[in-house]
Amino acid sequence: MMRIVFHEKSKTFHLYNDSVSYIMAILKNGHLGQVYFGKRIRDREDFSHFIETCERPMTSCVYEDDRTFSLEHIRQEYPVFGTTDYRHPAVEARQENGSRILDFQYESHAIVAGKPKLSGLPATYAQTPEEARTLIVTLEDSLTKLRLELFYTIFAEGGALARSARICNGGERPVWLERAMSLSLDLPDCDYVWQQLSGCWARERQIRSRALTQGVQSIGSMRGNSSHEHNPFVALKRPSADERQGEVIGISLIYSGNFQIQAETDAHDTVRILAGIDPETFQWKLESEECFQTPEAVLVYTDRGLNHMSQTFHRLYQRRLARGYWRDRPRPILINNWEATYFDFTEERLLEIAAKAKECGVELFVLDDGWFGNRSGEKAGLGDWTANRERLPHGIAGLAERVEALGMKFGLWFEPEMVNKDSDFYRRHPDWILATPGRGQSHGRFQYVLDFSRKETVDAIYEQMAKILREAKVSYIKWDMNRSVTECYSGAWPADRQGEIYHRYMLGVYALYERLTAEFPQVLFESCASGGGRFDPGMLYYAPQGWVSDNSDAVERLKIQYGTSMCYPISSMGAHVSVVPNHQVFRNTPLHTRANVAYFGTFGYELDLNQLTPRELEEVKGQIAFMKKYREILQFGRFYRLQSPFDGNEAAWMAVSEDQKTALVGWYRILNCVNGKYTRLRLEGLNPDFCYRNQRNGTRHYGDELMCAGLIASDETAGQIPAGVKPHTDFESRIYVLEVDET
Repeated sequence: MMRIVFHEKSKTFHLYNDSVSYIMAILKNGHLGQVYFGKRIRDREDFSHFIETCERPMTSCVYEDDRTFSLEHIRQEYPVFGTTDYRHPAVEARQENGSRILDFQYESHAIVAGKPKLSGLPATYAQTPEEARTLIVTLEDSLTKLRLELFYTIFAEGGALARSARICNGGERPVWLERAMSLSLDLPDCDYVWQQLSGCWARERQIRSRALTQGVQSIGSMRGNSSHEHNPFVALKRPSADERQGEVIGISLIYSGNFQIQAETDAHDTVRILAGIDPETFQWKLESEECFQTPEAVLVYTDRGLNHMSQTFHRLYQRRLARGYWRDRPRPILINNWEATYFDFTEERLLEIAAKAKECGVELFVLDDGWFGNRSGEKAGLGDWTANRERLPHGIAGLAERVEALGMKFGLWFEPEMVNKDSDFYRRHPDWILATPGRGQSHGRFQYVLDFSRKETVDAIYEQMAKILREAKVSYIKWDMNRSVTECYSGAWPADRQGEIYHRYMLGVYALYERLTAEFPQVLFESCASGGGRFDPGMLYYAPQGWVSDNSDAVERLKIQYGTSMCYPISSMGAHVSVVPNHQVFRNTPLHTRANVAYFGTFGYELDLNQLTPRELEEVKGQIAFMKKYREILQFGRFYRLQSPFDGNEAAWMAVSEDQKTALVGWYRILNCVNGKYTRLRLEGLNPDFCYRNQRNGTRHYGDELMCAGLIASDETAGQIPAGVKPHTDFESRIYVLEVDET
C-alpha cells in the first residue's frame, strides 16, 4: 500500500507505504513543520501532539502574545534564518535592499501519480504511475513573491523518499539565491552515529564513523566535482545498530558537483540535517518569472540495519536511477590497455592484446588514453578528438572493425571536459576555459577545464564525440575527468552571475551526457574521474557503471568496494584484475584473489594477457567462464556485507539470487597466520528451508543452519599445516558457491 493523505482539519500530510511514514503539518504561522519520519505507523486524523512547544529563556518568539512559539525549537521542513530560528537554514535569498529575511507560508498542494521529471538534472524516476506518488507543496513569501515548491516522492516499495525544491520568482525585481538545499530534516534527538565515506585518490570511500554531538559536523566538496575526499552520502545509525539490525537513516544526494551534507545538533539535542549544493560556492540570480530547481536528495529509513539500508539504495538506484539499454543487462567482460601500455602502443600492439583476450573469453576491448591528436603524453592533445594516424593508420573506425573481426566489441576512452593548451582546440578557442581575468591559470596534469557553462563549448565537444560514434563501431565509452576546477570564472556570463558557474558547469556536463546517451542508446558509458573522484548518483543516471578507483590492488579494493556498497549497487562498480606488482601499491597478490575481489563488480582485466604464463592463462580462462556463469547474480543479486575489512584481518560479503537458490560468498584474509582460529561466517539472505550444496567441498546445509550457525571457512592455518599440504600465503581468498540441492 502506498498513499499520500492530507487531513484537512489538522492540516497534516502523511506519506506512507508498508515500510515508512513521513508526516508534516502546516504550523500556525503558515510554515511547514516536520512531525515524524520513521517506521510505518497507523494513519490518524491528527498528529499535532508530536509538535511540542514551551516557554524557554532567551528565546525569540514569533507572536506578541505567545512566548512558546519559537522556530528555534520547532522542527521544520524547509527553514529560513532570521525570524526566530538561529540554526542553519535551507534557503537564503538576498533581495535588492540587502535583506535575506523570508517568510514562506503555505499556499496550496497537489498530489500526483508517478514522479515529475526534473528539468536538466539527474533524478530517480517512476516507470509507471503506480510505482510512486508525489506531493508538491507550494509556499509563498508575500513580500518578495518568491514561490517555493517542495517535492516529496514516496515509492510503492521500500523505505525511500525522494526530495527536492524549486524556487520561482513571482515578483518584479530580481533576487539572488545564496543557499538552496535539496532537503532539510529535523530529528527529535541526536542519539546517532554519523557514518561518511571519505578518503582521497586511490583510497576512496573509506567508512568513517563518529557520534553526533552538539555543534556542526559536515562533509562536502568545493572542487567542482563530488570528489575523492567525500562522497555525497551519509548514514545515521543508532549506536546499537549494525549490518543486521537497528534503525538507520541514509541520505544521498543525486548530484556530481559541489555539495554539502551537514548535521547541526543544538543545545537541546535536536538535529538538523541539510543536504544540497555547497552554499559557499553558489549564488543564483533569479530574474522575474525565473525558477531554480535543486538537485534531488534521497532519504532511506530502515529498522533492519545497514545492509537493509544499502539494499534499499541498491534496488532504487539500479532500477530507477540508472536508465537505458544496459540498466538490467549483465555487463560485458572487458580488457583495458592502460596499465598494459600507457601511451606506448601501436595499432598492431593493441590487436595483439585484443587477440589474446578474445582467446581467453573477454568480450570487449577498450582503448584508453593516447589515441587522439598530438597525444604522446600528458601535455598535449586533449580537446582534439580525432585519431592520431601515426599510431592508428586506419583510424578509430578501422581499429574498431579489426577488433570486431576478432569477435569482440570495441570501447574508447574520452576526457571531454578538459583541454591541453598544446592542442588545436585550445588554439582556436583560448577563451573557452574556466579562467579568471588578470589572474594566473592553475593546471592539473597540464590540463585546463573547459567552460561547460557555455553552450557553444558543449556543442563543439558533442560534435567531435558524436562524429566518432557515428562513423565507428564503438560499443563502450569510458568518460574520464582528471582534475578539479580552479579559477571558476566564465567570460560568457556577467559579474552578477559568476556564482552560478560551478552549477552551470555541471548542467553542461549533464546536457552532454544526455545528448550522447539519447543518440547512442546502446553504447555502454562508464564514468571515471581519476578513478573515484566523481562516483556519485548523478553520474549513475547517465552511466550505469563507474570506475571505482584508480587503485586496482585487490587488498585495497576490499575497503574501497566495501565502502562503496554502502550506497551503490554492485552493477555500478568497475572492478578489474591488474598486473603484479600492482602499479599503485606495488603489492604482489595471487591471481585468484585479484579475481575474487573483482567478481563483485562489472569485471575486467587491466593488463596484457600475453605476459602471463600458460598456467596463468588457463586460470584466467576459468575466471572468465565463472564470471559469465554467475555475473547476473554477482551484479544484480541481493548483496550483503558480512565482515568488514576496516575491523580486522578478514573480510567477507555475498550475493544471493532473486529466487534464493544460489549464493556466492567471497571470503578474504589479508595476512596469513599460523595456529590460528577456527573461522565461521554467518550468512544472510538465504531461504531457511532450502538445502544448499557447498560446491567447494560437497557438504549440504540448510539455509537456517548457514545463517545461524554459520559456514565453516577454516583452513590449514587453524593449527599446524599438515605435511604435504600446499600452504596458503598472505592475501588468501575463496569463493563459496552455494546452490540448492534439488536431489
